[in-house]
Amino acid sequence: MAVAEANKTTSKGGEFLVKETLASGVFIPEEFNEEQRMIADTCRDFLSKEVWPILDEIDHAKSPELISGLMDKAGELGLLGTAVPEEYGGFGMNFNTSMLVAEATGAGNSFSVALSAHTGIGTLPILYYGNEDQKTKYLPKLATGEWKAAYCLTEPDSGSDANSGKTKAILSHDGKNYIINGQKMWITNGGFADVLIVFAKVEENGQTDKNLSAFIVEKSFGGITMNESEHKMGIKGSDTRQIFFNDCLVPVENLLSERGNGFKIAVNILNIGRIKLSAAALGGAKRVAKQAINYANERKQFGTAIANFGAIKHKLAEMAVQMFATESAAYRVGQNIDDLIVSYQDKGMSDAESKLKALEELAIECAIMKVHGSEVLDFVVDEGVQIFGGMGYSADAPMDRAYRDSRINRIFEGTNEINRLLVVDMLLKRTMKGQLDLMGPATAVGKEIMSIPDFGMEEDETLFAAEKKVIKNLKKAALMVAGAAVQKFMMKLSEEQEIIMNLADMVIEIFAAESILLRVERRIDLLGAEANALQKDMALIYLNRAVEKVNNAGRAAITSFAESDELNVMLMGLKRFTKIAPMNLKNARRRIADELITKNDYTF
Repeated sequence: MAVAEANKTTSKGGEFLVKETLASGVFIPEEFNEEQRMIADTCRDFLSKEVWPILDEIDHAKSPELISGLMDKAGELGLLGTAVPEEYGGFGMNFNTSMLVAEATGAGNSFSVALSAHTGIGTLPILYYGNEDQKTKYLPKLATGEWKAAYCLTEPDSGSDANSGKTKAILSHDGKNYIINGQKMWITNGGFADVLIVFAKVEENGQTDKNLSAFIVEKSFGGITMNESEHKMGIKGSDTRQIFFNDCLVPVENLLSERGNGFKIAVNILNIGRIKLSAAALGGAKRVAKQAINYANERKQFGTAIANFGAIKHKLAEMAVQMFATESAAYRVGQNIDDLIVSYQDKGMSDAESKLKALEELAIECAIMKVHGSEVLDFVVDEGVQIFGGMGYSADAPMDRAYRDSRINRIFEGTNEINRLLVVDMLLKRTMKGQLDLMGPATAVGKEIMSIPDFGMEEDETLFAAEKKVIKNLKKAALMVAGAAVQKFMMKLSEEQEIIMNLADMVIEIFAAESILLRVERRIDLLGAEANALQKDMALIYLNRAVEKVNNAGRAAITSFAESDELNVMLMGLKRFTKIAPMNLKNARRRIADELITKNDYTF
């Protein structure tokens, strides 16, 4: 199955908030072809045979050789070169296929972290920003795993504010090398990486550049020392270290891209990391859900399996609903990226330029998915612990590792707080640049809340007509709050982080709710209503929850800045825009849970 070419439209970043998306133009995971599914199965088989049997050994390893050895085996299967073009020794898969690989390997705990760091932030800067000589030299060895990669950005005083790093690069007197001095921390794969992507500010004649530059540094260059691997709350088997550069000589030809372009490189590579993290988190969540379902079927209390209790069914169903929403939204974005890449290539852009521009265009959606995916994983593992009960708290059961390992994902690739701020900031900046019209629709919504409500007397019997109206109204709620906040605070809105976070929560829930609804609508078009009864239940459950969340976030934002008549009018508008017909959510959850329990697996 494939999305009909005539129905495909390229999406602009944030456009979903002001434009209706048709189900016919949305990619759904059910459309992955046999070859793509075989690749995902290879990844899962690798975890099953090579990683899961030795998870304890990985966590307690005293040296990085174990993880490094697993990386070698993954390289032999081609798992490290999925995104690398064929001319450089990889498989040249499209973006959405690389997302599928990220999901399939995402259940590998510490190993997944090492793998994603190597294939993502370690390799992609060279792929997207390297010149031909750099690509030819490094990519083939990175694609096979002969060389391992790490990414050196964070410093003790430079985390979310990445461009404030103090590591310096000074050109040698003979002009042949940059001399790098500085300290980096939280460097994944640091203990065994052969190639480091290092960010530093060039200093010349006593003046330091405002922006970072990026360098390809081989560990063999010398002048590199490191601490022992960090002791961490979770992902204990991933090798994470502080790295010190002491007069490290880096040939000038190893400057990546242009001088001063490092911050842009860091930002764009993080966009990739964010969307792929959502896929990896989904893979981890699916494994935890399967374990929770198995345990609920096995554990007997009061003479029956705990899976038969309504409270447990509620948990299992909610886990499934949340994961189904993440999956729907993640691959929707992945295909949007692929479609934009093709569009830019058709206009004459190079492969690397097309990919970078597509990811930059959809940076809002990448940030949305990073937040959604990581928080769904946290929700799933937390409920997994609860379903396991006392055994959930035992280090001898799988929830202990899952719970600890999941927590880092809300910090990785920019904290979820930073990503929430970015979602709104990027939406407003695109509006100010004329790339996205938010204020026009926001003004229209402002007028609408002063008018007589449309009571919807005419019945529309097309599929999901009522639900689409709910989505449309949720978008109006977000536009109403955003427009009023911008008018109230103008350029000082950035100082009102609590309000921005509320707005981000509204936007994130709208995107996820719309994505799951579009997926189910497309499934029904392809497979029929009867075959998608449970998927429809999931879409409606999620939509009901989204309405509640948008209402709560909107109310929190409005009461933070509006007063008197404006407060009352906006609260009435919010109430109008966050209505949904009541349904029996309990029975819908039970239908979903019964399917999971009967199949003894996550089957969606």
